Amino acid sequence: MRSIILLHGAIGASDQLELLSKELLTNGYQRYSFNFSGHGQTQFQNNFGIEQFAEELLEFVVKTHLIRPVVFGYSMGGYVALYLASQKPGLLGNIITLGTKFEWSPEISSKEIKMLDANTIKEKVPKFAEALQKRHGNDWELLLKRTSEMMIALGNNNLLNAEIFSKVKNKVLIGLADGDTMVGVEETNNAASKIVGAKRYTLQNTKHPIESVNVADLASVIVGSE
Repeated sequence: MRSIILLHGAIGASDQLELLSKELLTNGYQRYSFNFSGHGQTQFQNNFGIEQFAEELLEFVVKTHLIRPVVFGYSMGGYVALYLASQKPGLLGNIITLGTKFEWSPEISSKEIKMLDANTIKEKVPKFAEALQKRHGNDWELLLKRTSEMMIALGNNNLLNAEIFSKVKNKVLIGLADGDTMVGVEETNNAASKIVGAKRYTLQNTKHPIESVNVADLASVIVGSE
């Protein structure tokens, strides 16, 4: 049975991937998932960001005794998987991403973090605040703060640059939802062009949030990438 690790996005958690996990089970996959530190009521570590999360993915692969598992990374999860693949060649198998933001600058970071202001969320979208508290516990506001800091750091130093992309030797499939307003077609195509042999796919009638994905369609893409 083929092993696959499902990675969630920023301010997300592994429970958001449960429907996809069940769909992949019917396609013969042994599925694994976990929460990055600070997410899904897991404890924060001293460090927070892509490099820390890549270390956690490495530790998970080693601890679980997985040999070149397939990795599906949604949004930030895809960024983490590609970064780890560049640092640890041969550790991971095929990598499939969806809705991963590859283009970062101080201007982009400034725009993105405006959507992570806890006070604004509580005032204008209280149901979202309630959902965040339910998913992440009482530290959900701290999670937003640390995520904002991570985005600012990426704006000042985008870890997935051309040199890093050139070190990724995995079979890579980079995806984008056709209705994604957070991630652009140009940045997605540009990332795919910098990874040797990487291919692109598009999910139709889908927006950025993972909840908008037709899991049967996405599972079909993952199975077909083998």
